[in-house]
Amino acid sequence: MNSKLDKLDVLLDKIEALVDRLAPVDEQPVNLSDNLAFRWEKTGNTGRLIAVTHPHLFDLGELVGIDDIRDEVVRNTRQFVESLPANNVLLWGERGCGKSSLVKGMLKLFAHRGLRVVELKRWDIMALPQIIGLLREVPLRFILFCDDLSFDEGEGDFRALKTLLDGDIEERPSNILIYATSNRRHLMPERMSANGSDSEIHPEEAVGEKLALSDRFGISLGFYEFDQDEYLAVVRAYAASRNISLADEKLCDKALKWARLVARRSGRSARQFIDDLEGRLLLESQTCNGIQSEVHCDCYPPVSS
Repeated sequence: MNSKLDKLDVLLDKIEALVDRLAPVDEQPVNLSDNLAFRWEKTGNTGRLIAVTHPHLFDLGELVGIDDIRDEVVRNTRQFVESLPANNVLLWGERGCGKSSLVKGMLKLFAHRGLRVVELKRWDIMALPQIIGLLREVPLRFILFCDDLSFDEGEGDFRALKTLLDGDIEERPSNILIYATSNRRHLMPERMSANGSDSEIHPEEAVGEKLALSDRFGISLGFYEFDQDEYLAVVRAYAASRNISLADEKLCDKALKWARLVARRSGRSARQFIDDLEGRLLLESQTCNGIQSEVHCDCYPPVSS
């Protein structure tokens, strides 16, 4: 009998521990005024805003070659922080061209005007009603930042986002905008079957549903791969900002070799090239016991001015 009671006590202790672990934690709400950036953290069937203690305050001056796009997004964001009508923004196109950095740069430019950024993952889309409920009455301006947003066939999340962008029976809050980046222009895969060769009786309706999501963004701006001249202009700008003294012909030659090595010409690859070049120059300038470093790659010889 005692043995059975002991087992029951152990079972009850385990159940009590499990209940304590599953019970919601009574935490203080995050301070939205003192912090600049936040993430949404899912906890069970709900979630909470978590402050980003070291937000990336990107300097827009580092973005080269996309002046028109940058100015358009800055103008729209300025209207937003001044409580004027503004649009949701979709930045789509080639990877590494500055889409995410451009959105992050809004925080450094407008945080002092009350702008805050909440980073969302694609799987957080269904929590948008809850997030909006938390932020609606806060006297700040919020950009909900969805980075690398896209949906596959059969996913229903895009319909929820489509409804929330335009609003449903609940009025859309004036202090919240959605800024999204994507490699896909329309956020959805576009297949050859979309031209009407599939079994849809009205294929244009299926295509229209996919296009309707991207149409909900009032501003949609495309990023394209740099041509050679644009790429080299970005390289020169980065080199000048780092005070790298290398003959222009050598700089361009090495930059083009780098572009062939990584198989792309973009702002990101230009910055990565300059990071590598600056590191090589500093490494070669250092000596160890009077012997200069000779670490190098055969396809990318040591730098010499």
